[in-house]
Amino acid sequence: MNANRYLFINCKGRLLEFKRPLIMGIVNVTPDSFYGKSRFTTVDEAVAGAGRIIEEGGDIIDIGGCSTRPGVKPADEKSEKERVIPVIEAVSKKFPGAVISVDTFRSAIASLAVVAGAAMVNDISGGTMDPAMYDTVSSLRVPYILTHIQNRPENMQEDPHDSDVVNEIIDFLVLRVSLLRKAGIADIILDPGFGFGKTVEHNYEILRRLNDFRIFSMPVLAGLSRKSMINRVAGIKPEDALAGTSALHAVALINGADILRVHDVREAVQVVKVMEEYNRVR
Repeated sequence: MNANRYLFINCKGRLLEFKRPLIMGIVNVTPDSFYGKSRFTTVDEAVAGAGRIIEEGGDIIDIGGCSTRPGVKPADEKSEKERVIPVIEAVSKKFPGAVISVDTFRSAIASLAVVAGAAMVNDISGGTMDPAMYDTVSSLRVPYILTHIQNRPENMQEDPHDSDVVNEIIDFLVLRVSLLRKAGIADIILDPGFGFGKTVEHNYEILRRLNDFRIFSMPVLAGLSRKSMINRVAGIKPEDALAGTSALHAVALINGADILRVHDVREAVQVVKVMEEYNRVR
């Protein structure tokens, strides 16, 4: 656990401190996200879900209106806007102190979301699916989560082929961080993109070598929750993957994760507390 490497990130004037690893809870306003219990079909349901994230100890609420699970063509921009913007507005109004992230690869949605109350942009495409994203985030002056991906969600799992996946990701991040800095973006969070164009073996290699990303001196986010790297190995469905998720969260924290993006906030908070004690006494 290396959360003390960073002091804070600036989320629209609010400083989000790294006194410990942070928990990002997921709110999906989509009909087709891979884990059913993360889906919310109405604004009221989504607001209630955000409230549970806060109540259970989450630090960031990640709201998305466009599923990017492998093999699925993303929703169109109009549908994404109609799903996600009203929810961000409602969550921001109900919980004015909450730090909200918008999960989108579209710069237009990012702009609307920040106006609606979001304070961070979580782009699973790393800027590869919208060339206007970097300049947009720069003008918005919010933190940016830079994710590694191969191809697009609808075809990213067709032929994952990296021979040295960690070095390939580092090369991608070096280029993209340089472009982000040139655009004037100050706060960058790195996400190696578990499951985004990777085999199961790739994912475990990334997890094993998560500390390699410390060379950037930027917070590292791990999005492992209930993903296929657990389900395929254990022969289970996402609904049954809480124990496996918690195990991988512990490993991620040992190997340098600063933020965990999760479906199950209460359990993730427990993992963080236990791992903090483990590190304190060893």
